[in-house]
Amino acid sequence: MAEAAAMLPASGRLNRLWRIVATGLSFLAFGVGGLLLGVLVFPLINLAVRDPARRRRRARRLVQKSFAFHIELMRVLGVLTYEVHGRERLQREGLLILANHPTLIDVVFLVSLLPNADCVVKSSLARNPFTRGPVRAAGYVFNDDGAGLVEDCIAAVRRGGTLVVFPEGTRTRRDGSMQLQRGAANIAVRGGLDVTPVRLTCTPMTLGKGEKWYRVPARRFHVVVDVQPDLEIAPFLGGAQGEALAARQLTEHLTQYFAAGDLRAAT
Repeated sequence: MAEAAAMLPASGRLNRLWRIVATGLSFLAFGVGGLLLGVLVFPLINLAVRDPARRRRRARRLVQKSFAFHIELMRVLGVLTYEVHGRERLQREGLLILANHPTLIDVVFLVSLLPNADCVVKSSLARNPFTRGPVRAAGYVFNDDGAGLVEDCIAAVRRGGTLVVFPEGTRTRRDGSMQLQRGAANIAVRGGLDVTPVRLTCTPMTLGKGEKWYRVPARRFHVVVDVQPDLEIAPFLGGAQGEALAARQLTEHLTQYFAAGDLRAAT
């Protein structure tokens, strides 16, 4: 990385230096914004809106606007560019969105497009001072709910929320290899829920698994959010096969899709 930077012309080195600074500013803004929302804004919403469902929806809408602002901030600062395909497919309620996970900010991109997003998150985020306000106010599903996690996720979709799940459970490795967990497929199979697949790409790759935020690429990275047509769950449930086999087949199908970007009907 250092040798590559030294080979850049002076203008290129200055640009990379600026993007390091701008990336740091972006992360700082994200943390401070979450802290201020949790301390100043969400308590006011709790006081003003008594109905829990309306309060949760209003909080999620605010999180969406905040995340959209953050993405735009990173674009204006010259950190990234992006494009979204199939945005109209997200303008529905009660979706189960399954996406691959190449970068740290995937969830920020997806939630910025969803006015009623629900997410499966680590319970530690509810204790982090920078994230606990938005996470608690939005009523996200925690991934340590044990045996009831799948049922909680199904209930979240049936309430009209749009549940975002990364089947890998962590960011994709730099070599592109991925191993999907079966939990996401279990949600679809046991709930009889069609899947809205979203394929995310990042070029050049950055903010991947195990990568430091300040290891910026040689140029601005470009994110593509590609929302695909729904994948019907019915073909996976046909016949006398049980839920376990159906979940395994769906997981294998999704693994091939996210690896190759080619979604075909189940066979």
